Amino acid sequence: MKISAARVIVTCPGRNFVTLKLETDQGVYGIGDATLNGRELAVVAYLQEHVCPLLIGRDPRRIEDLWQYLYRGAYWRRGPVTMRAIAAVDVALWDIKAKMAGMPLYDLLGGKSREGVLVYGHANGADLGSTVEAVGHYLEMGYKAVRAQSGIPGLDLAYGVGRGVLHYEPADAAMPTETRWDTRKYLDFIPSLFERLRETFGAEPALLHDVHHRLTPIEAARLGKSLEPFDLFWIEDATPAENQDAFRLIRQHTTTPLAVGEIFNTLWDAKELIANQLIDYIRMTVVGSGGITHLRRVADFAAIHGVRTGCHGATDLSPVTMGAALHFDSWVPNFGIQEYMRHSEETDAVFPHSYQFEDGYLHPGDTAGHGVDIDEELAARYPYKPAYLPVARLQDGTMWNW
Repeated sequence: MKISAARVIVTCPGRNFVTLKLETDQGVYGIGDATLNGRELAVVAYLQEHVCPLLIGRDPRRIEDLWQYLYRGAYWRRGPVTMRAIAAVDVALWDIKAKMAGMPLYDLLGGKSREGVLVYGHANGADLGSTVEAVGHYLEMGYKAVRAQSGIPGLDLAYGVGRGVLHYEPADAAMPTETRWDTRKYLDFIPSLFERLRETFGAEPALLHDVHHRLTPIEAARLGKSLEPFDLFWIEDATPAENQDAFRLIRQHTTTPLAVGEIFNTLWDAKELIANQLIDYIRMTVVGSGGITHLRRVADFAAIHGVRTGCHGATDLSPVTMGAALHFDSWVPNFGIQEYMRHSEETDAVFPHSYQFEDGYLHPGDTAGHGVDIDEELAARYPYKPAYLPVARLQDGTMWNW
């Protein structure tokens, strides 16, 4: 069995997605996601010019060897472009192998460890009242866990506040939108949001919050401490993690659980965080960390240190990544939770899939492979549109973390 074709498909059914399709000489094909929000064409070029030519004629069943070939063989390792390209190949190969075996991917990985995958939604509002209303909407839909993001009094264009009820897509313009940030306003407001949420909905719902790398370590420690009375499931990306030891300071000051990792690319980005038990959840993604092959290693290393998974699952990851993640989540023994931002109807039509939401859980389905396909004819109706993520500056104009 040989790989006979490797094609990159770019489509924009409301936002840009990059998909790799690998075809074999036996008629079985697999697809993988290679989307890098705001930098999609960089991965397209990497795949088309540097990866796809290397795949033709190779045995698709040799997943581990091909992963090592693309990682070690490139010499210039790691980074978001390289690892997303490798992830697309890896997921497509797992898709092919599971289809050949006639089983859903979770069975090929070792079988289910749970009956359903607990997910959380992204509730947001322009102010406190509308955010509380949005959280209530998600709970009415059956979600058992909700991440709450709100506009901050005195700030425009706050992170996490979308343009619709269920669909949040921050890449909003052909050139980056500039936003303003004020840490003090944020730290003064957020505890009141979660106080109101607990008063309104009680202790049962799991509540989460994304800081989005906005705080220094001591500011993050203050936030975690102030949120302890409201029993959050986690605070996410509390401070930039280039300095992994920064989380040691946060850990010393708060018992609020910590999650990080959606922008990580390899285990090395999280090694000290996990080994020193400075986090509770690792949020690395199938698409961002080189596919299922590498993410399994991350999860095994995390399990040794009592850290659970909490994979990123925003709308800038295609349904292909969501499908693959759900099979991974169904198998992984140290699962924590899965983010689930719903895609638009147009996106779901381009990427028909087997996974389904029911009573707070996602179920990957029993289709052979990862259960997600691509309608290439429909995808061609949505051409690529340049779209950048916003940037953030402090009130005095200093560049900050968006």
